[in-house]
Amino acid sequence: MSETVAFEIEDGVAVIRIDDGKANAMSPSMIANVDEALTKAEREGAVVLLTGREGLFCAGFDLQVFEQGHEPTIAMLRAGAALLERIFAFQRPVIVACGGHAVAMGSFLLMCADYRIGAEGSFKIGMNEVAIGMTLPYFAVELARFRLNPTRFDRATLLAELYSPEEAVTTGFLDQVVAPEAVIGVARETAAVLSKLDMTAYAASKARTRRNTLDAFRRMVDAEFKS
Repeated sequence: MSETVAFEIEDGVAVIRIDDGKANAMSPSMIANVDEALTKAEREGAVVLLTGREGLFCAGFDLQVFEQGHEPTIAMLRAGAALLERIFAFQRPVIVACGGHAVAMGSFLLMCADYRIGAEGSFKIGMNEVAIGMTLPYFAVELARFRLNPTRFDRATLLAELYSPEEAVTTGFLDQVVAPEAVIGVARETAAVLSKLDMTAYAASKARTRRNTLDAFRRMVDAEFKS
């Protein structure tokens, strides 16, 4: 697909692997490439397994774009929000194999997926925006309301706490933590199990259970980025 996003499909599971050799930042091109991979998976009716590389899932949006000014920044955030919405509403299960750090946009991606498997280790997971002088996007707040443990909500959003993988399970960013060498294997096994679901019932139920959050998400995106 590209130098940063690889795509393979086997036994009804589409593996989308992001790796830019650096921070796995969600740049405009990375976002577009992941979106293209999702289109391929959708065309094949496949369950999706999204992963990064060993030690790093995603460190956030591309900071270099923020330095380019208002218009490029808004365009990237809009595209990122659209990608998150697509994953959150995807009509097949989406599994994330998180082999390491997942910060900022990386943690947003975790909150969108159906099942999240992390690696044991000294990794950090969470939303650090407030700690680095940025305001959380409304769309991230809506995802956090849906996904995170309510008792951790303020700490994860306002206080910018970053969590170990084990703490990330309690907080709601991850569902399971395994040894680093087992992450992708367990994710594949999970994808295989979820591929046996009745996908018509799955899609209809997902639309119902996520309808209110999706409605709020879309309203907030429109309000935040209105021209």
